[in-house]
Amino acid sequence: MRLDKYLSEKTGFSRNQITNLIKNGLVKVNQKAITKPSFKVSDNDKIEYETKTFEDKEEIKVDFDVEIIYEDDDILVINKPSGLVIHPAPSVKEATLVDWLKSKNITLSTISGEERHGIVHRIDKETTGALVIAKNNESHEFLSAQLQDKTMGRIYLAIIDLPLKEDCEIDRPIGRNPKNRLKQAVVTNGREAKTRFLKLCGNNGELIACKLFTGRTHQIRVHLNSINRHIIGDTLYGAKEEQRVMLHAYILYLIHPKTKEKMLFVANLFDDMLEKIDIICKGDKNEKLNKKYIINRFDNFSDYRVYT
Repeated sequence: MRLDKYLSEKTGFSRNQITNLIKNGLVKVNQKAITKPSFKVSDNDKIEYETKTFEDKEEIKVDFDVEIIYEDDDILVINKPSGLVIHPAPSVKEATLVDWLKSKNITLSTISGEERHGIVHRIDKETTGALVIAKNNESHEFLSAQLQDKTMGRIYLAIIDLPLKEDCEIDRPIGRNPKNRLKQAVVTNGREAKTRFLKLCGNNGELIACKLFTGRTHQIRVHLNSINRHIIGDTLYGAKEEQRVMLHAYILYLIHPKTKEKMLFVANLFDDMLEKIDIICKGDKNEKLNKKYIINRFDNFSDYRVYT
């Protein structure tokens, strides 16, 4: 029998929890550490495991709040502000979204480990918008499966420096930039990546909508850079204006893990991005930001219930 399956049956822990223990070197077979969940165990093997303990950390002060778009017993959908890191890491000194969730005593899934409770997917620090949090392990597993089969996704709004020539779809592989480890790039041996871009309004700078068909790191930014377009504020990929990156996860759609209801969430834009849109779109702003107008240009979401 597989090691992860055997331990899960014997301990009552979920397969995901056991997999994390194995990959962290906390499981031994016949006194030898095993790091492959698929390792086959045999009769008379001596199996030992330990649960990971964490040192008490100095409490981090959480002096901010986050807008909640939707909440029930299984999921929480928030509108992430700019500058907020999703989860703790050795290089992160300030309070994170996970710290905020814990300060509110919100029940969270534990599949992703102590530092990433509840976190199913991420948004870059400077990017704003819709993010779903799992409040239990069953919801986490269901949402993670949706990420894989693309039944859960997001539609972004971005302000770019030069207008697109036309609506377009970019299907180019993305991988680590060989010249700069902080960046990603379009590379021949990269992973499959596809993004659709739609023009909304503006000439001196342009508001566009973007839909991801894959979830690569910096995907929207890299694909735009490959056609010599840059998101305002994205100096890492060539933008000249130093401010926060004007990228917002405007719409999040998913299937509820328990009720199986098709749900669509709209995350309101923050003031700094709205001010930019006012300048470049002028009288077209309200029409072009209409959620139905944007949604219908990408796909048919008529059977989704909308939450704002």
